[in-house]
Amino acid sequence: MLARSARGTGTLLLRGCLQASGRAPRRASSGLPRNTVVLFVPQQEAWVVERMGRFHRILEPGLNILIPVLDRIRYVQSLKEIVINVPEQSAVTLDNVTLQIDGVLYLRIMDPYKASYGVEDPEYAVTQLAQTTMRSELGKLSLDKVFRERESLNASIVDAINQAADCWGIRCLRYEIKDIHVPPRVKESMQMQVEAERRKRATVLESEGTRESAINVAEGKKQAQILASEADKAEQINQAAGEASAVLAKAKAKAEAIQILAAALTQHNGDAAASLTVAEQYVSAFSKLAKDSNTILLPSNPGDVTSMVAQAMGVYGALTKGPVPASQDSVSSRSSRDVQGTDASLDEELDRVKLS
Repeated sequence: MLARSARGTGTLLLRGCLQASGRAPRRASSGLPRNTVVLFVPQQEAWVVERMGRFHRILEPGLNILIPVLDRIRYVQSLKEIVINVPEQSAVTLDNVTLQIDGVLYLRIMDPYKASYGVEDPEYAVTQLAQTTMRSELGKLSLDKVFRERESLNASIVDAINQAADCWGIRCLRYEIKDIHVPPRVKESMQMQVEAERRKRATVLESEGTRESAINVAEGKKQAQILASEADKAEQINQAAGEASAVLAKAKAKAEAIQILAAALTQHNGDAAASLTVAEQYVSAFSKLAKDSNTILLPSNPGDVTSMVAQAMGVYGALTKGPVPASQDSVSSRSSRDVQGTDASLDEELDRVKLS
């Protein structure tokens, strides 16, 4: 607690002048303690003693002894943390907006001697210093930065107060802004700005959602096409592999059939079996004539199965280059004549077709 001595009528007149000027009176204990020779000083208090009007010493907490009449307790200072409400005041920001702002100041007396003799009213002095510093710092910031940089603003005010109040023996611990009142029209403009910003963010988010949706759809179509092409590729590969396997199987089966046929031809009466097979195939092919098309070419004697069999056997013998049996000489000569006659008849038929 801060205190000052009372000196009769002069003290009362000074207090009345302070109240008339709007200054808050200093914090004081319930009257200054009297010199009773033996004094007990409470903890966290400092009693300033004057001897014959001059500073003598500061009483420490505990038992203290003073000389009557000569020693007098002039000031009682509290060493506890003091909380001071800074009154509301107007301040103009960098962008010419008038604000009503108040705060709370936390301070502590570090040197009772300087707090007693360095300034008349420490509390009032610190309060005025806080107000002027706050107006000065607000004039450096725009309205938007005032709300965003409250912590830096508080720190700047504390540094300015500590630099000025060092000679007063007072240390400012912290300063907090309580309320910031904005003019009604400026408040309406700020609300409109906030609503516009929200609508902007909503529009941006909606457009981003549409873009993401389109990207996802395109990506899905791309993946679908890739998968479909891979499926077609796999299908074609499988189909080609199946066809190749089928061709190999057919070729293998045909090779085995040829081997079996060759083995059968080498056996007894193999030529007769081959002639019988050719005759059966000729009859089967002759029965299918004129079924698929109405234009056909026929030999001169299509009903002569023997000549056709002999001709087929002659081709087979020429391919195998094997010896022709003597019993088949007449058949071979007759087959050659039949072939020649067939060629002649075919030539005549072609000439007739050309003439028509």
